[in-house]
Amino acid sequence: METPIDVALRASERAAEVLLDYFGRVREVELKARNDYVTEADKQSEMIIIKTIREVFPQHTIVAEESGGFTGEGDWKWYVDPLDGTKNFIHGLPMFCVSIGIEYKGQLVGAVINSPILNEVFVAERGEGAYCNGQRLRVSKRKFSEALIATGFPFRGKEYLDSYLSCFKDVFLKVSGLRRCGSAALDLAYTAKGVFDGFWEMSLKPWDIAAGALLIEEAGGVVSDFLGQDNYLESGNIVGASPETYKELLKIVQKHLT
Repeated sequence: METPIDVALRASERAAEVLLDYFGRVREVELKARNDYVTEADKQSEMIIIKTIREVFPQHTIVAEESGGFTGEGDWKWYVDPLDGTKNFIHGLPMFCVSIGIEYKGQLVGAVINSPILNEVFVAERGEGAYCNGQRLRVSKRKFSEALIATGFPFRGKEYLDSYLSCFKDVFLKVSGLRRCGSAALDLAYTAKGVFDGFWEMSLKPWDIAAGALLIEEAGGVVSDFLGQDNYLESGNIVGASPETYKELLKIVQKHLT
């Protein structure tokens, strides 16, 4: 019998083919909420991921962005984002991906993030390390003053915009650079890869961050919510970074956003 990570990889590959087929020719775009879009590519990608999972694990629970997924039985739960970075995808910006996180008895145990245009597949299993295209990942060892930090704007939490901007300014003045790529899953994956030294964002959904969080942990990094606890899937507020950067970044985030 196939393992969950094998199924996640196959599902991500099938979904990536769908996204590549649609990329550059998106015609129908629906507005779910302000600054929150869905395309036919999102829907088709999600359908094929769910179909692939349920072919092997029909009783597992699936939490998916567009359909809501399926309530199953037992201890397994899948977090599916069929297209993270939809706005990028619509505009032809290649920073988008498929993200699949796997949870067992309340603990993240598997992760796959597939970036089809960039030709990068990130994989992690609990206790087995994190990899990109077969190469082992390690978080960075740079000082906080030399760090390149990623973030995302609080489109789902605009009431916190002033506090967020204060936090942004504080981080900006203490590090060497800040980036906003438009895909939380890829920001987390690149933090695991050591490209970014850390990442913070608020008001996210569990399918945005489940896979990326495990990648960072398995690459030697630290992940928490804004209170320094492991409630980020429920709160949607996340800080993920190398150990040294995490301590400094969390201090600033807590100063402004708790």
